[in-house]
Amino acid sequence: MSKLLSKPEYEKWIASTRSERMAWWREARFGMFIHYGLYALVGRNEWVMSLENVPIAEYEKLADQFNPRPGAPREWARLAKAAGMKYMVMTTRHHEGFSLWDSQANPYNSVNFGPKRDIVAEFVAACREFDLKIGFYTSLMDWHHPDGWRCAFDMEARARFNAYIRAINRELLTQYGVIDIMWFDVARPMETWEGWDSLTLNQMVRELQPHIIINNRTRLDEDFGTPEEHLTAMDRDWEACMTFNGISWGYVDSAQAIPYSYNAQRIIKMLNTVTSGGGNLLLNIGPTPDGGVPAEAVAPLTTVGKWLAENGKAVYGVKPKADYRNANGVSHASFDGKNVYIWNWIWPTAGEMALGGFVSPVKAVRLVKDGSPLAFEQRGHRILLKNLPKSSPDVHAGVAVLELEFDAAPEFHRASYYPQLHGGQDWAGENKV
Repeated sequence: MSKLLSKPEYEKWIASTRSERMAWWREARFGMFIHYGLYALVGRNEWVMSLENVPIAEYEKLADQFNPRPGAPREWARLAKAAGMKYMVMTTRHHEGFSLWDSQANPYNSVNFGPKRDIVAEFVAACREFDLKIGFYTSLMDWHHPDGWRCAFDMEARARFNAYIRAINRELLTQYGVIDIMWFDVARPMETWEGWDSLTLNQMVRELQPHIIINNRTRLDEDFGTPEEHLTAMDRDWEACMTFNGISWGYVDSAQAIPYSYNAQRIIKMLNTVTSGGGNLLLNIGPTPDGGVPAEAVAPLTTVGKWLAENGKAVYGVKPKADYRNANGVSHASFDGKNVYIWNWIWPTAGEMALGGFVSPVKAVRLVKDGSPLAFEQRGHRILLKNLPKSSPDVHAGVAVLELEFDAAPEFHRASYYPQLHGGQDWAGENKV
């Protein structure tokens, strides 16, 4: 980029390259978020420094106690791969201001303190070993930097702080080879992209890493939206970032966290929501103080990985938004542009199940896991599945996925025999069977 572009010029330019840059991400669907920093030693939420009013000098003492065991990032990556995830995003520096790499711009880092090691380098190596795309989380807010609050009202402090933010992110993007995602967070205390000089910052990022994708948290729209702790589809590329327990992004005691944590079925249900809504799921784990994988995450994620190995056809790849989710009350769906995948939560023990609302004729019904055909009959807008096994064919999570094959994108109207749900429109007409 030879010169700084204006906002309209910049947005036009990134729009023209977005499809190429986002292609892998739109296929990936599932990634792992890693929140790891000094706060893991305390185990009371990653915002502990701020929320509990810990003085900076007291909090700094954690830096020399911080000592992730060698190979910890490799454990995260191995689990992500086993879980069927396609990328990882790690907190290279959270709001506490402690950098996990050998930073010249920020001496408060993991090479000068604690382990005396570059944890970011270890994370990058682990991602590459397990063939996972690499994402760097980087906070804009900084509770440790002296200009981190003055920048809101002191223009000289603002200039210094923005230069610091550019410097640390320049280091991240020039020391580790190709990086796939820049995941900014918390644009405080300044409230506008102008205050953060986000045009300069993000154009620097793209100049250093031309194929990188950037989220929307520098107060510019960039490449994808980031709903947090909720799975709400957006009219753009989007990624729901979710804690594992609804309490903390950072480590909390595993034994106490288990009752609040996701099981495999809930994770699969989240995957259905994002897939059917054209989004991705970035599911977080908060490593233990020594960098280990939290115990409560291992079994659910391993189970999800086994399920995805058999049912990934319904998840991975570009999945257009389409509302085939109400064909019955115990299933939802995803869609590949032609065929519909029915994700069943509660299997019918009587050996029969119906799917309503499909106007188009279905050609075949089969199990995604092995392609075995299922007997069916279509009567009007009803697909009657017959001679089903007495228990769910899915041995991993009890979530069987059925593929409905059509000649083209099927016409579908939820509860189509009941016009009161469609403003008086009678989609079925005289064809009710």
